[in-house]
Amino acid sequence: MDRPENQPLPGPGASAVGASCPLPIQRYPQILMAHGGGGTLTQELLDRVFLPAFGNPALDAAHDGARLDVAGRTIAFSTDSYVVRPLFFPGGDIGRLAIFGTANDLAMCGARPRWLSAGFILEEGLPVETLVRVVDSMRQAAAAARVELVTGDTKVVDKGKGDGLYVNTAGIGVVEHEARIAPSAVRPGDVVLLSGDLGRHGMAILSVREGLAFEPPIESDCAPLWEPVEALLAAGIRPHCLRDLTRGGLTSALNEIAQTSGMQIDVEEAQVPIIEEVRGACEILGLDPFYVANEGRFVAFVDPADAVRALEILRGHDVSAGATSIGRVEAGTAGLVTLRSRIGARRVLDRLSGEQLPRIC
Repeated sequence: MDRPENQPLPGPGASAVGASCPLPIQRYPQILMAHGGGGTLTQELLDRVFLPAFGNPALDAAHDGARLDVAGRTIAFSTDSYVVRPLFFPGGDIGRLAIFGTANDLAMCGARPRWLSAGFILEEGLPVETLVRVVDSMRQAAAAARVELVTGDTKVVDKGKGDGLYVNTAGIGVVEHEARIAPSAVRPGDVVLLSGDLGRHGMAILSVREGLAFEPPIESDCAPLWEPVEALLAAGIRPHCLRDLTRGGLTSALNEIAQTSGMQIDVEEAQVPIIEEVRGACEILGLDPFYVANEGRFVAFVDPADAVRALEILRGHDVSAGATSIGRVEAGTAGLVTLRSRIGARRVLDRLSGEQLPRIC
């Protein structure tokens, strides 16, 4: 029976009377591309389908991976799937993305990435040469990220059912410190540090997909992130939270952290670096770079006393050489993210309700 429009859906943890599974989302009876965009609809799937079904303390932490205690050691465990189109783009490809993406999720948990698995979904008719090229890229990326690919799986689907190639990777990292790095650890007064400029990955994908020629060409920022995180930890700096800026970009990441921590985050637009090529391309295409995906950028929430030193450390590494301080955490309205514009006006920086750039990772 359909739920009346004026009757609210059950919140997280609710289920149908006499049933063990959560109720389906009635507003959208079919999955939309926007459900995979990292915005409002993605969060709705999590809150109303997955979390009620599988909720546990590790999953409820809403981090980039699960932190687990195993035989007296603490590890981080994460998984991700990659459906990017096209398979190859300026600055990277699906294989490089798959290795770095999962390694970076582990790094955001404060864990040294160590071991990965890889699952390949191959479409009948895919040139073997293409697969070899992707696998070789993964080999090089694994060496750069200092991880080993230790197990995997391969499946083939009918022609027309797989769009060439999809990859799933899962990873395990080792936590070598006592710091608790998670959204729930964010505190009022924390300084928000951004590791570099925004929007290059999403715009690199779009330029190839839509046949657009930008001059100079925009290349993806796809890169491993453990090195600057390791340097922060080695210097005795314990970030309260780390988050890489993938689907939904900076805005989605900040909203997720604000919601989980119950804090307000205030951002200064003038402090957020965006290269002119990306800014111009976004203006032409009507896109907001704050929502465009990145694959080599992260935010770090640090104690005010550590902010200056943390910036110095981040700027000492190529992948985070453009690091800057972009905002602060306040004990204001729980879950709110605001942006003060260059002219001093302040507005809410909310999640996307639709899909700006589908299949960018």
